[in-house]
Amino acid sequence: MTAASLYLDHAATTPLLPAARAALLEGFALWANPSSPHRAGRAARAALEDARERVKAALGWTGELVFTSGASEALSLAMQRSKAGLVAVSAVEHEALLRQSGAALRLPVDARGLVDPASAALRGLVAVQQVNNETGVIQPLEAIAAVVREAGGVLLADCAQGAGKIALPDADLIALSAHKFGGPIGIGALLVRDWGLLEPTGGQERGYRAGTENLPGAMAMAAALEAGSGWLAEALQCRCSLDAAITAAGGEVVAGDAPRLATIGACRMPGRSANAQLIRFDSKGIAVSAGSACSSGSLKASPVLTAMGYPHAGEVIRVSLGRETTGEDIARFVAAWKEVASA
Repeated sequence: MTAASLYLDHAATTPLLPAARAALLEGFALWANPSSPHRAGRAARAALEDARERVKAALGWTGELVFTSGASEALSLAMQRSKAGLVAVSAVEHEALLRQSGAALRLPVDARGLVDPASAALRGLVAVQQVNNETGVIQPLEAIAAVVREAGGVLLADCAQGAGKIALPDADLIALSAHKFGGPIGIGALLVRDWGLLEPTGGQERGYRAGTENLPGAMAMAAALEAGSGWLAEALQCRCSLDAAITAAGGEVVAGDAPRLATIGACRMPGRSANAQLIRFDSKGIAVSAGSACSSGSLKASPVLTAMGYPHAGEVIRVSLGRETTGEDIARFVAAWKEVASA
């Protein structure tokens, strides 16, 4: 981005942290295959296992970890290899999960985008995301996990937006992606409570994922997580300022009264389509999005907002903040928002 540009699309991807960049370069110097038995291969294997343990420690995870290419692959692996067949997904899951969910039951959400824990009392694999990628709404996963386990089920949580920012939920399978918290694109993980939950596939990663391991990515992912989340307090102040300013200017904050992640806000501009807003903001050097980056180029209504019963889905944009976002950035965006709204 140029100096005059303002990037407010961190939920899509966020810049690579300096520590992660340094770790990535260090990993490239260890170019041997971690699965090779010779000395160079063993050195690469040792570095990979060190990165695995560092990621687990940074996340407070005591179970197992399979490195993947990102959250999408982790979700796919979990759904395809879980010994508990997929029986239900929340209606507001990420498209990467929904498109593979087949005939699984859709768990409804209320007007705030929240799943009723009682609806998850099912035997089998139940998928409910931790944080919604369009609205920032945080699901009550502790209560949902208790209900799922009481029914003899297994909980899969998409934590792509929450990992590295808030504590992991008490789930059995967890998907995450490094580029959402300052690591590189192309590396993620599936966290597994117990190997007995999955059918092995053969190949690398203890036989649960085939393909040469991405050692530089794993090392950079660990470094990004170790950078911590102390910046979230400032992010929350910025997002609260954004919410208040948008409301005061005649706009609307979607799910404003729901528990939400500090870094994501969904804002409605009455009478202006989301696509028109994106064009105007882009002309002002401001990068925002219309819902998920995976579907923002589509003209169809957001499945998330539709599931919430929100009547003005076509007028909503997503503003997502990162480590670099400041109060001055929010003030600039709000000023631009008012100009677009009054044009």
